[in-house]
Amino acid sequence: MTVTERPSAIGQALLAIGDQWTLLILQRAFLLHVRRFADWRDQLGVSESVLANRIKELVAGDLLRPAPYREQGRTRTEYLLTERAIELWPLLVEIWSWERRWAPRRRGLPELTHDVCGNRTDVELGCAGCARAPVTARDTETVRDAATFAQVTVPRHHRRTVRSDGEHDPLSYFPETFELLGDRWSTVILAAAFLGIRRFADFQSELGVAPSVLSNRLRLFTELGVLAVDGPETRPRYRLTEKGLDFYGIFAFVVDWGQRWFTGPPRTDLRVTHRACGQPFRPYLRCRSCGQAISRSEVHFVLPEVIPERRLPLAGTG
Repeated sequence: MTVTERPSAIGQALLAIGDQWTLLILQRAFLLHVRRFADWRDQLGVSESVLANRIKELVAGDLLRPAPYREQGRTRTEYLLTERAIELWPLLVEIWSWERRWAPRRRGLPELTHDVCGNRTDVELGCAGCARAPVTARDTETVRDAATFAQVTVPRHHRRTVRSDGEHDPLSYFPETFELLGDRWSTVILAAAFLGIRRFADFQSELGVAPSVLSNRLRLFTELGVLAVDGPETRPRYRLTEKGLDFYGIFAFVVDWGQRWFTGPPRTDLRVTHRACGQPFRPYLRCRSCGQAISRSEVHFVLPEVIPERRLPLAGTG
């Protein structure tokens, strides 16, 4: 791939994590401290070929690092989270928080406990520059160059696969989360909606997406309740619903993480400003119970219905 063909930083971030198996592998590494191939295979019910492929990509992308260890006289390999991966923890927590508010499921979600105040709580998005929270999509302004969208919608490394038994796993993310985050066209269409694009023709011209693909994704988004349709049938306008606007926290963490850890071609970054303070927007998470910023080492998850009072602390690099 030449420099001019290289994806933007956000495009590279989506290539690195915009896949359901990749997110679930990282989630198990954070929550259950899974480090070994067989443990991921047994935890997720994923085929060995798919798992081997994803671990290879995670190592190549500097999200996992192989670490040899000795067991019964043999040298084996386990995989540890890198610093680049560790900084994804707010994104995983924000996905949990969005699903808690918007995605119904048959079995209960894990509960987040903030160890500082001792409460089972939720999180809210804030601005690290001025410490104000909550911050919503309406509180920020995003400026982008013309090339940004074209260099986000890069092809995936592999075809998407669907986890058939995810609803029986209390830690699994919801299918609709993967519809929004694990599909390159869905993610960039949602990003365009956050930037104020509303009409079919504008989505198509901005993104260079085939009409059939765009129609499919817009219909899916309306069925999921992320977009609503206004205006006449011949010239509909698509606006983000409250559910869609609330996905902004996930989008903000993807943008922030991607642009700090990846380098794209010139003039392909998004510039996000918090209107209230006028500073570049750096997202952080705040405890809804006590109003304090949360850190990875100060929270843990509990699965009350499945594993009573089991603590699931967010792992580090060790």
